[in-house]
Amino acid sequence: MLQINNIGKSFGEQVLFEGVTCSIGKGERVGLVGRNGSGKTTLFRMILGEEHPDTGIMDMPQGYRVGHLSQHIRFTAPTVLEEAKLSLQPNEDGIDETYKVKKVLAGLGFTESDLQNSPHRLSGGYQIRLNLAKVLVSEPDLLLLDEPTNYLDIVSIRWLGRELRAWKGELILITHDRDFMDSITTHTMIIHRLRLRKIEGPTHKLYEQIAVEEEVYEKTRINDEKKRKEAEQFINRFRAQATKARAVQSRIKALQRHERLEKLTRQKTLDFSFNEAPFQAKQLLVAEDISFGFDRDRLLIEGLNLLIGKNDRVAIVGKNGKGKTTLLNLLAAELKPSRGVITRHPAAKLAYFGQTNILRLNEKNTVEEEIMDVHPDHSRGAARGICGLMLFSGDDALKRISVLSGGEKSRVLLGKILVSPSNMLFLDEPTNHLDMESIASLIEAMEEFEGAIVIVTHNEMILHAIAERLVVFDDNKVTVFEGSYQDFLDRVGWKDESPIDSVAGKPAEAREGLKRKDLRKARADVITRKSKALGPMQARMTELEQTIMKLEKKVEDDTKALQDATFHGRALDIQNLSKDINHAQKRIEPLFEELVSLTREFEKKNREFEEELKEIG
Repeated sequence: MLQINNIGKSFGEQVLFEGVTCSIGKGERVGLVGRNGSGKTTLFRMILGEEHPDTGIMDMPQGYRVGHLSQHIRFTAPTVLEEAKLSLQPNEDGIDETYKVKKVLAGLGFTESDLQNSPHRLSGGYQIRLNLAKVLVSEPDLLLLDEPTNYLDIVSIRWLGRELRAWKGELILITHDRDFMDSITTHTMIIHRLRLRKIEGPTHKLYEQIAVEEEVYEKTRINDEKKRKEAEQFINRFRAQATKARAVQSRIKALQRHERLEKLTRQKTLDFSFNEAPFQAKQLLVAEDISFGFDRDRLLIEGLNLLIGKNDRVAIVGKNGKGKTTLLNLLAAELKPSRGVITRHPAAKLAYFGQTNILRLNEKNTVEEEIMDVHPDHSRGAARGICGLMLFSGDDALKRISVLSGGEKSRVLLGKILVSPSNMLFLDEPTNHLDMESIASLIEAMEEFEGAIVIVTHNEMILHAIAERLVVFDDNKVTVFEGSYQDFLDRVGWKDESPIDSVAGKPAEAREGLKRKDLRKARADVITRKSKALGPMQARMTELEQTIMKLEKKVEDDTKALQDATFHGRALDIQNLSKDINHAQKRIEPLFEELVSLTREFEKKNREFEEELKEIG
């Protein structure tokens, strides 16, 4: 449905694309990957017509609607609900689809009281959520999502994943969360070495394929270079000998014909390795019966007990605004509990990465100077090495902090933590500005770190890889769960999670949101869409089955006739019957393949509709 034909794009001397050709087929959900700065967002802008390619064209069918998650805030309706309803497409049946809008808003974390508030009173993060709700309910033919999880909490991310898996149109998704992407997409597309490439399957399949191909390419290049040098040595050695003139000319022409393979440039990746400080005792930190609230009448944390041992892996999880970062600040002694005691071992050395900590970088310093300030031996050479690991090579290390982007400042802060000797890491959403390769490197470094780690994250891939104990903010309370994140999902699960069929996002049992009339409408809508989607597929499957049965019966009858003709030696009948059997068998094969493919698609879509009906209750 989208054709990208021979696209080229440059910004000054920086080339993003060269001769890029690709297509997005009907119903494909595509994950778009590539290193930071490779051009993913620029590609989105070109699809939207906000940027224009230097060469080539973007081709879409007439009337094909493209929707995207906009960071631009422009609201015109008096309430959140009315603003979201503005994006609904006209309904052929004239049915009021308010229930659909309410369901999406609930999934994205809006409460019943939020729906009647002015959208201008929402926080920045919730204004982006409202934009996401608007684009989802508009149901465009092609949905473009650039890092949609950045402003969502873990419960809303899980809801969004279910919503996108049931998406009926085309989808292109950019996200740094590989597990989230792979759980949704049917295809993966990468911007790699100025080219665009797409395969069916998850991210790891594409990365593995590229790694194998580049390894083969490099071996071929080395072998070619060896042969080229041998040919050049022969030419130089025998150029002056008349008897070898023909052989020399032959090798010269061979070298000219054979294209020289260029050495692949090394792809830079963040290389993490935390600087461990020794610690001999068992306990780094003990929090006893701590409570805290910015408002005396509303405690975020009440009566929490937590012990952090020297090798612990603790994840703090829950919805936004519940107190996760506040708890981290309490444990780091940046806030004082209103009740209870937090005791840190005298030998504990803390390294703390948090989004607010970025503000503490000295704006006047260069990247190099910021790293040198915390380096144990204040060595410029060692600081330069860390700068390189954080992708600030050469003159980039001399940039002032004041001119850096938010993502670049995050990398500087990570660099400072890497060189700071520590035995306890506090990490608050460390992956927000990292690409997939860098996140993989971070996970590896965390696994190798000998000290304790306390992390706040909504990234379920990290939770599954790292967490051995959880501090859970859910159901208006905070509790400690002993076990992995998968244990938590299997044994407890999110109380704030669906089936979300109420305006306030409460569990299905509560039934306090949508009224029975709305529930009936919701079920009727799903059943109608199910009938529209599956009816034609069922009819085609029946048609295919009947056609295949007729052809198989014809092959059976013709085979018997052929045996009879062969027995009686009727040459013309043998020739005609053989042709008919061959023709029928050739027709059966593609019809059968279509039937198998259609059956799989039918079963998949049927499961998706059943899940949707189950959510409604």
